[in-house]
Amino acid sequence: MLASEDLPEFTPRPPWWGGDLQTLRNRIIPFVSFPPRTSQRIHLPIDDGSGDELAALLEEPVAENGKNSAGPLVVLIHGLAGSEDSVYMRASAAFHLKRGRSVLRLNLRGAGASRATCGGHYHAGCGGEIRHALTTLDAALLSRGLVLIGYSLGGNILINMLSEKIDDLPIAAAATVSPPIEPAQAARRIMARRNWPYHAWLLHAMKVESRAPGAKLTDGERDTISNAHSIYAFDDRFIAPRNGFDGADDYYARTAGARVISAVRDPLLIIHALDDPWIPAAPFLEIADEKPPNVRITLTQSGGHLGFHARDAREPWHDRAIDAFLGNL
Repeated sequence: MLASEDLPEFTPRPPWWGGDLQTLRNRIIPFVSFPPRTSQRIHLPIDDGSGDELAALLEEPVAENGKNSAGPLVVLIHGLAGSEDSVYMRASAAFHLKRGRSVLRLNLRGAGASRATCGGHYHAGCGGEIRHALTTLDAALLSRGLVLIGYSLGGNILINMLSEKIDDLPIAAAATVSPPIEPAQAARRIMARRNWPYHAWLLHAMKVESRAPGAKLTDGERDTISNAHSIYAFDDRFIAPRNGFDGADDYYARTAGARVISAVRDPLLIIHALDDPWIPAAPFLEIADEKPPNVRITLTQSGGHLGFHARDAREPWHDRAIDAFLGNL
């Protein structure tokens, strides 16, 4: 197991024992308490001629001393079938706001609030459009630097984005939580018999999201989405051809974060649980000798998928680990 001695130790909080309960806790208890804050809806254009714009929620802490946040802007990127309103996104936003940091909750193309402003749909290799969208942020926000945090699929997208040469964004640091860095292995895991409830729920959510009002689809694409019997079929017949990939296998291979980790130059913390029921741990062990020294991998015995509900605090452990990582840069 890989660990970082200067990060807090993770011990599961009763009764959330095991990967499944850690994973499901966010849906069982979705309540998140926010500190006083201001919120502003902003739209960030995508530079591909489509006219699509990513919707984001910019939140600023209300400081008791009247001073504005001066630290880096924390940008949160959600996972598959998620949005700015996902529990883990709201919990992380509240965590950083309580520490005086401004937060941008970004909706990927066609997800959440972005559906109304996007005819297209996100995929695992869409880091380029996120990068361009972030460059259009107000100069005052960019001048403070950026901390980028990606969850699940958003984490794999972020790793791909960081592997490219980025000179137009002031990235201070980045982190990912439960990223499927080998998408083919993650697809096989989620489709395993023991995971059929997860698979059925996720596939349904993907279909609803991709066909929501505002999506620009051909009749053939609508039929393809409706008839997809698995996540693999959805990716193979809809996501892959729509984005220039030769089927799901090609799509998974070309968007695997594990393949490009050696090209990441920014400080990056990768967090994953060995008992994650959705994402296998083997790829993280396989890249341990290939990663550059600026990339740190922390594998915990437990934590589930985007869970990490710890005994010693009500705030998610992964948020506290990222906070410690930022403090040690």
